[in-house]
Amino acid sequence: MTKDKTTSGSREMAVRLKTARKRTTSQQKWLQRQLNDPYVAKAKAAGYKSRAAFKLVEIDDKYKLLKPGQRIVDLGAAPGGWCQVAAERIRSTQEDVRIVGIDLIDIDPLPGVDFIQLDFTLPEADDILKQKLGGLADGVISDMAANTTGHKATDHLKIIGLGEMAAAFARDVLAQGGFFLCKLFQGGETVNLLNDLKRDFATVRHVKPAASRAGSSELYVLATGFRGVPLDDADTEDDE
Repeated sequence: MTKDKTTSGSREMAVRLKTARKRTTSQQKWLQRQLNDPYVAKAKAAGYKSRAAFKLVEIDDKYKLLKPGQRIVDLGAAPGGWCQVAAERIRSTQEDVRIVGIDLIDIDPLPGVDFIQLDFTLPEADDILKQKLGGLADGVISDMAANTTGHKATDHLKIIGLGEMAAAFARDVLAQGGFFLCKLFQGGETVNLLNDLKRDFATVRHVKPAASRAGSSELYVLATGFRGVPLDDADTEDDE
């Protein structure tokens, strides 16, 4: 690899790929971006599984969501960066595990985290989760993204659909007063999801941490102060 000089001596020199042999254009762009991403280097230095860990760090530093003793669920937890941050901040240990990570793929073990290889949309997922946690959750966090097709409108609808399923799951497992943090992408189809969240949570806001890549349309919806399941809804579920 070779390095290019920058106009500022205080800035790290950008890294360029020496050869593009056997790489597609998209692979070249991704690798180039990784090599020049300061959050990738920070994640390695801090021992985090991914650069995405710093998104949760920045959001929690600002909104103070994670507190010692909480029970937390991480949806789409692979590779585990968000679980690492949450486990540190809620002080989850091997003796008292308070965070459960759920994903379709297997995840390497992490101290203080209970991973489940499971589809969270399955009917039995809620009960499995509650059993693992030993009760209701204080927070549901999600950095999931649907597999992209390359068609912008289709991909947007897919991520909104995933967000809606995550929100439905959160309503089933959250304790009153709990919070929900979920990745979305900017676009008009978020309106219905936001309206539903405003009905069930005291405060709903958009947040975009600095660790989100420049030019990315991703943002996060943060809903705090869960009002709990209405009694009439609970009665209907029992009757069924």
